[in-house]
Amino acid sequence: MTLTKQTVLDALSGLTLPDGGDLISRDLVRAVQVQGDRVSFIIETESPDQARKMEPVRLAAEQLVKKLPGVASATVALTAHGPAAKAPAQPAGAPGSAPPTLKIGGHPKPQAEPMNPKGVARIIAIGSGKGGVGKSTVSSNLAVALARQGRKVGLLDADIYGPSQPRMMGVNKRPASPDGKTIIPLHSHGVTCMSIGFMLPEEQAVVWRGPMLMGALQQMLGQVQWGELDVLLVDLPPGTGDVAMTLCQRSKLTGAIVVSTPQDVALLDARKALNMFETLKTPVLGLIENMSTFHCPKCGHETHIFGQGGVEAEAKAVGLPFLGALPISLETRLAGDSGVPIAAGDSPMAEAYAALAARLVAGGMA
Repeated sequence: MTLTKQTVLDALSGLTLPDGGDLISRDLVRAVQVQGDRVSFIIETESPDQARKMEPVRLAAEQLVKKLPGVASATVALTAHGPAAKAPAQPAGAPGSAPPTLKIGGHPKPQAEPMNPKGVARIIAIGSGKGGVGKSTVSSNLAVALARQGRKVGLLDADIYGPSQPRMMGVNKRPASPDGKTIIPLHSHGVTCMSIGFMLPEEQAVVWRGPMLMGALQQMLGQVQWGELDVLLVDLPPGTGDVAMTLCQRSKLTGAIVVSTPQDVALLDARKALNMFETLKTPVLGLIENMSTFHCPKCGHETHIFGQGGVEAEAKAVGLPFLGALPISLETRLAGDSGVPIAAGDSPMAEAYAALAARLVAGGMA
């Protein structure tokens, strides 16, 4: 019997759910892919809380598909298309709450020494010339992939106007502060995390001028108890503005990684980012091509939506390492929206991020 997507769907239709119906009749299955003898798909629920309750179903579905003729491995991920429940407000002084005196943002304080946190061996900035190229997605997944390889990893969301790491890393608590100055970071998927998004409601805009941005960056680097880290990844805002300049000028960076799609318009702005790092004397460790290709989950056809090979060609032209190409995939988007990065699972995309992380470790960069 030939293994097809329909074969998988037919098998899953026989898996009865505890509260009635099955995975297919309740329309919970997404992104079924059959690649030779490997099968992968996603079970999508209404909320992260429901997804956690569905773990026994995920395991049962995985075992069911593994038993199909011609299947060597099956990977099933759980995700949710709704946000996690809001954490209840806590009174000041309660465990996990911050004293009312803890404020983020303000004019930076004069410092003679670099802003590098104690105990952090390397700091890598991850930037892009423009928004929408998947820089934050790459940052969160690379952090998780490095952590899975045994590295002690921190992730600083320095995209202060548009912080996305709280959602992508599945964290929505406010950091604690024992004295109104020291900030205790949060932890998720083996990564130590800090973001301005932890301090504000998700829908609230940050309406700050440059000096307040620089003050916030100084606080998140210097006042956060990062602990002993092999590498701290900094998810920069897009472009070449105040935050990127401050980080490069006031910290001793190991280097920067530039993310771009292969599209010509994106490459124009990526060149500006490269020029900024060169101007600020920050070594560029390499370039990553994101959304490099799309494999149709129905027919397997490969489409280069944003062009092909543009970032690799650019890296070669400027004499910089090309760190790898990452395809665009529905699974990556669903995983990021649900707060469980795709690199935390077992799938072809997780393997791609693992290979990227291994390349950085082998090169002594992380």
